[in-house]
Amino acid sequence: MSIWSPSSWRKKPILQQPTYPNQDELNKVLSELKNYPPLVFAGEVRTLKSQLANVANGNAFLLQGGDCAESFSEFHADNIRDSFKAMMQMAVVMTYAGGLPVVKVGRIAGQFAKPRSSDTETFDGVTLASYRGDIINGSEFTAEARIPDPRRMVKAYNQASATQNLLRAFASGGLADLHQVHQWTQDFAHQGAVSEKYEALAEEIGKSLKFMEACGITSKTYRTLRETDFYTSHEALLLPYEEAFTRKDSTTDEWYDTSAHMLWIGDRTRQLDGAHVEYLRGVKNPIGVKAGPTMDPEDLVKLAQTLNPENEAGRLNVIVRMGAGKVGDGLPNLIKAVEREGLKVVWSCDPMHGNTIKSSNNYKTRPVDAILTEMKEFFQVHKAEGTFGGGVHLEMTGKNVTECIGGSFTVTEEDLSSRYHTHCDPRLNADQSLELAFLIADSLKEGQK
Repeated sequence: MSIWSPSSWRKKPILQQPTYPNQDELNKVLSELKNYPPLVFAGEVRTLKSQLANVANGNAFLLQGGDCAESFSEFHADNIRDSFKAMMQMAVVMTYAGGLPVVKVGRIAGQFAKPRSSDTETFDGVTLASYRGDIINGSEFTAEARIPDPRRMVKAYNQASATQNLLRAFASGGLADLHQVHQWTQDFAHQGAVSEKYEALAEEIGKSLKFMEACGITSKTYRTLRETDFYTSHEALLLPYEEAFTRKDSTTDEWYDTSAHMLWIGDRTRQLDGAHVEYLRGVKNPIGVKAGPTMDPEDLVKLAQTLNPENEAGRLNVIVRMGAGKVGDGLPNLIKAVEREGLKVVWSCDPMHGNTIKSSNNYKTRPVDAILTEMKEFFQVHKAEGTFGGGVHLEMTGKNVTECIGGSFTVTEEDLSSRYHTHCDPRLNADQSLELAFLIADSLKEGQK
């Protein structure tokens, strides 16, 4: 392979990038960002990688979730808190009912850029450049808003920094305390079968905690009862931004992307000779690769060998996104190819992107039944192949949105218009996410029999 540097990706073909009209302004912003403090630290990244190694070995489970795309307008401490609480709800269900520790990674504090299927979009006969996320341009359907603005990268960094600070406070300041398990229930949680199931589990946990306290094991004496590790991730799409935060660790002399703990490559930008693979092969962060129905098994092997040449457990996460009813067609061959080469990967399921539809009232949505079906198929294939389905990758929010239809407390197509807040793709709300967590826990228990 050619010699890698933080800028060697610039010599490779690249997709899904904006064209900035003012290169001098772009270069000025990038020079400014290179002097900004890192958002995460190399030691934290190494800790995450060691925890993901446990997932790869079948001894833990990865929960990765958060916004489809963070926005500037929806930035609020309450939204961050509610998403954190929803993740904690899911994690405690999976840990207690599934019997495995859960590695928690948010799609947050950096998930601002989105790939698009077309460079333009047309509305009422007017064609404009596509919205590519708040870090690049505005969602408003005006010619001015759709012009890429490099100063948006500075605003994205500032919002990511504030978000990261708040997440650290939540994770270590009491909101993660297991004694708060009842308080994690969202205010809007509906009194249906799922919420009743959660309350029953919370009662069990409460009894266990009282027993442990009687034995002298309390949150005052054991950090793991009152604190948690919570990591950040985003798609490494806007490479000039990622390059600006590529820093050399003083203790190891290795390069890290300090914009997030974990990064991933999308299904549209995973070309072996492309800029995104070139960039991510050189940083030491854990890396995810989306694998859709078009992923060729031999290409996955080559990608794994390129991105993880030392075959390090915890380095590579294959995020499978096939669509309900298609997992059995594509996933077994991918698993067989990886197993044949003895490659160490985390297998994770993204049941969101392959199940997007248009509702009869023209909303982009995702049926919860299809999401649940793809998850079940993912675990069934792994059980049949004798491998470990070790993670889930969700677009979700702690807000009471109506963006995905179905679930035990049914959101109908008519409901979509009432609280449809996403700036990009539809997300699961907290109730729907919790329903999925119980399915995952049941699948983990089944896999252990």
